[in-house]
Amino acid sequence: MSNFEKRFGKYAIRNLSLVLILCYAFGYLIRLVNPAFVDFLTLNPYLILRGQIWRLVTWILVPPQSLDIFTLIMLYFYYSIGTTLERTWGTYRYNLYIFSGMLFTIAGSFVSMALCYLMFGDLFAAGVLAPAQTFAAGGTFFSTYYINMSIFLAFAATFPDVQVLLMFVIPVKMKIMGILYAVLLAAQFISGTGSSLGNLFLRVAIVASLMNFVVFWFSMRSHMHLSPKQIRRRQEFRQEVKRGEKMSPTASRHKCAICGRTPEDDPSLEFRYCSKCEGSYEYCQYHLFTHEHVKRSH
Repeated sequence: MSNFEKRFGKYAIRNLSLVLILCYAFGYLIRLVNPAFVDFLTLNPYLILRGQIWRLVTWILVPPQSLDIFTLIMLYFYYSIGTTLERTWGTYRYNLYIFSGMLFTIAGSFVSMALCYLMFGDLFAAGVLAPAQTFAAGGTFFSTYYINMSIFLAFAATFPDVQVLLMFVIPVKMKIMGILYAVLLAAQFISGTGSSLGNLFLRVAIVASLMNFVVFWFSMRSHMHLSPKQIRRRQEFRQEVKRGEKMSPTASRHKCAICGRTPEDDPSLEFRYCSKCEGSYEYCQYHLFTHEHVKRSH
């Protein structure tokens, strides 16, 4: 746990997946009432640099293009896997993953604008390309679509053996779905959109979304082995700790078998028993995944 998390973790937004779904709902309402107003919400770096700074936030409200039964199923699916990830990693880490993905997307939009001026600067100078319209069209590539896809990849990496029903019929493991999505991304990156500008925006958006997942892969690998059953055990353990604190707030019920620390030493520590150790050995969050498993001699 970093010092930043200890200091600001309490401000993390709970049920962030539900908040994102509500943002979509508000975006659909805006599109229903005044479709043209959505153009004032998109991520357009050219207009942001000219004072429309609200676009740094409002692009999150722009929903998928269509609202049908398949969109509702997709939103429910992402809400489900997002909620599971939040319970697995903790609210702070899930917030960090989502917001870092948004920052990568914003940064990607500005990178794409810089590349456009480097590659097509003569066309802008000659008036062949209008900057506002060009980057408005490019802003459609930098949307929450790739944020959702990064959630999907993170879930597939964390729970590779969990099965989902493809088309509600075919059972498929998440690691297979993750591989298929990676192949799809590679195909999109290679094939492009058919236009030079479109290819530029698309490829930068894909790289930005993958950067978020790469950071996750190297920083949160210790959480990937948890299964849904282990998540439930951890939740039950936390509830037990809270009940124990209410019954006897001064008595220490947990102690790390490696470092000897207790909740009194650091109230933010989490303690769990290792299922692979033979005997009742409890460890703090720092030693749960790094200790040597205890085996009784036969």
